[in-house]
Amino acid sequence: MQIGLMNHPALPLPEQINAMGQAGYDFLDLTIEGPCALNPDVDKVRKLLDKYKLNVVGHTDPCLPYAYPIDEVRNACYKELERCARIFQALGAAVMNIHPCYTAPPGAKSARVKAHVEVLKPLSQMAKSHGLKLVLENFSAPFDTVETFSLLLDEIPDLGLHLDVGHTHFGADDALGFFKKLGHKIDHVHFSDNRGNADHHMPLGVGGVDWKSVIEALKRTGYDQTITLEVFCQDQDMFWKYADLSRQLVRSLWDAA
Repeated sequence: MQIGLMNHPALPLPEQINAMGQAGYDFLDLTIEGPCALNPDVDKVRKLLDKYKLNVVGHTDPCLPYAYPIDEVRNACYKELERCARIFQALGAAVMNIHPCYTAPPGAKSARVKAHVEVLKPLSQMAKSHGLKLVLENFSAPFDTVETFSLLLDEIPDLGLHLDVGHTHFGADDALGFFKKLGHKIDHVHFSDNRGNADHHMPLGVGGVDWKSVIEALKRTGYDQTITLEVFCQDQDMFWKYADLSRQLVRSLWDAA
């Protein structure tokens, strides 16, 4: 089991990697987003990752309208996602995340899942051509149920599941349901806490997630890969304290499970 952190896209990337490395994290969850991480210096990032022996997981912009029913929009998003894939490949990543696309005309909202099957098939193949496993992250309806993800994963064999436990806490199906039915399909995990009504990105133990049950159930699936602590905080000094407390909690519960 590896524990990592995501870079904050509004802060300089090299300084964050240095801090992660010095704090002893296992990997960088690299999100390619503006204003400060839209065009990362691949050579500089690679040298920093090597310096601290950090692995990397790929995370893409959550706002890309890649399933919008206009070909030109889809094609532009495809090109951007392929640009991200080339960056992740150059940095040695094996996993590249993508978020559900919620942008759609009112009349097309009921066909969102079908639209995702259409576009995720070629996107997963594109990622595979760069040595990456494309993983879809759960969020809000209709992408918050085991049923939806079972359909997508059956239709798209090369697609994996990126399970965000914080998102399951306010979604239709909880984390334990995902672990039970789709635990063998999970390729990456995000941990953050919330109060059950929004994506608060709190430190672990502050909100309502039952972390003992979650970690025991996750470990029972046989999962032993990457866990990102997706904790946000405006005060950077407090951020590192919250992240470390969250890491301590995960390690203690994991070892006890």
